Amino acid sequence: MNLLVCGGAGFIGSNFVRLMLEREPGCRIAILDALTYAGNMTTIADVLADPRCRFTHGQIQDAHTVAELVKAKKITHIVNFAAETHNDRSLLESGSFIQTDVFGVHVLLEATRKFGLERLVHVSTDEVYGSIAEGRFTEQSPLEPNTPYSASKAGGDLQARAHFVSFGTPVIVTRGGNNYGPFQYPEKLIPFFVTRLMDGKKVPLYGDGSQVREWIHVMDHCEGIEKVLRKGEPGQVYNIGDDNERANHEVVRILLEETGRDAALVKSIPDPRRGAHDKRYSMACDRVRALGWMPRRSFHEHLRETVRWYREHEAWWRPIAESEAYESFVKAFYGPSLGEDL
Repeated sequence: MNLLVCGGAGFIGSNFVRLMLEREPGCRIAILDALTYAGNMTTIADVLADPRCRFTHGQIQDAHTVAELVKAKKITHIVNFAAETHNDRSLLESGSFIQTDVFGVHVLLEATRKFGLERLVHVSTDEVYGSIAEGRFTEQSPLEPNTPYSASKAGGDLQARAHFVSFGTPVIVTRGGNNYGPFQYPEKLIPFFVTRLMDGKKVPLYGDGSQVREWIHVMDHCEGIEKVLRKGEPGQVYNIGDDNERANHEVVRILLEETGRDAALVKSIPDPRRGAHDKRYSMACDRVRALGWMPRRSFHEHLRETVRWYREHEAWWRPIAESEAYESFVKAFYGPSLGEDL
């Protein structure tokens, strides 16, 4: 297998590369990443030490770069993690989300069709479904995204569907829950709170923190994607979740315990997403489980392990958290609510 991993210098993508290098000795992996704010060469320093893995700096929306890479590396399979990925950022600036998450997917679909690749797995999110008060989303649930980010991901998903129906392009879509684990850029709830709490800084909890998310460890998610890559049916969608629903305030309580900080550091703020903030996510994952996949990692154990990872890898996240771009985002989005507590 000659594998192109798009967005492989990011959180989920880099962990997927590690998994494939471990499980597929004959696999050759080309990483394509634009190295925007969430992509980092330090994230993949270990995998690039492996001669089976090579890196190319570029965007998935650049058709020439994608085509040349596919030809040069004799690519047979693509797994796409490349995306603009944060709801909060999409409320500040949405244009780049459309370019990467919709047009970029179109470019990969065209390359898959043109060069006769065996399979393209497009990695998406449960957020395309919107919010559900009761029950669970299935792969047949309507797409009702509520932010520019989730709408852009839904757009990529629909491009994949249309390409399969119109051209028979061998594409599969996966939709994952909220991931946690090592190497996650410190803007999502867990790494953002952990790194700030370690420094004794206040953290912003939206409203009363009752929003419910379905959490999955990044390696469980990657193993599900690998299963779909090998055994999934083209043209299908596979939800990948862990039946692990937690309210945000419950997650924050564990983070406080593990960092040894007091609840006084948690500041409830008005929800900046207002009506666009999904109340609850929950997915039925029977389809991927039928392929032989099951989540294996305990939430409580591995969430605490994740906190310890950030404590032990300050050299990885500290330069990110102290960068001008990162500080500008935090001030722009949270400054009005946290003020001097930043």
